[in-house]
Amino acid sequence: MNDSSLTSYLLNADIKNSLAALVSCNQYTNQFGVSLTEEDAAQLLECRKESLTEFGRIEFEGGILPKLIFEFCDSPYIYQDNYMDTLITLQSIFYLYKNESLDELSDDELIHYMKIHFEGECQGSLEYLEDTCLNNFCRKIRKGWRGEFDEE
Repeated sequence: MNDSSLTSYLLNADIKNSLAALVSCNQYTNQFGVSLTEEDAAQLLECRKESLTEFGRIEFEGGILPKLIFEFCDSPYIYQDNYMDTLITLQSIFYLYKNESLDELSDDELIHYMKIHFEGECQGSLEYLEDTCLNNFCRKIRKGWRGEFDEE
């Protein structure tokens, strides 16, 4: 097997593993009335690739999607009809604000902050989360604020 074939084989294996990981999240999310088909998972992975390129980021081991799924699937603002669009937008918002926060927050901290405000003051508005809550929060971080993110 030459280097090109090996690379192609490894990429295909990674995609298959990522698809399986996303679809397996359904075992948990079904209880909240949301699930992904294989086609949905493939679309999410394609959007992930586009977002990573757009924001100049790389990821390993399945990426951030499973964490977003597990954190947000129980939200009263998310239901099957908006599930895919919400995940696509949350993923994009995550990468944007991971950069905007200067990587000062762990993935888990940023996701948890997003969820608290999405369900709180944003009342399910992704636009308000992105344009107001996270923008203000990251501005504070860039100015040197290092408090507990729940106190903010």
